[in-house]
Amino acid sequence: MTNTPNQPAPELLTIPELASLLKVPKATIYGWRHLRRTPPAIKVGRHVRFRLSDVQEWLRGNEDNAA
Repeated sequence: MTNTPNQPAPELLTIPELASLLKVPKATIYGWRHLRRTPPAIKVGRHVRFRLSDVQEWLRGNEDNAA
């Protein structure tokens, strides 16, 4: 996959970055991954990454409209 000027690379988040974004401990992300409750993840070798767009979509799907 090559990037063109019109198509920037998707932003990939690490587990610590995702935890920081969601304001939860890293251990929570690891627990959610074990339970398969995180946004879709990408394995890059031994490393796990999350597309920012997938995280945003996952958050929209988890909105609580009961307010």
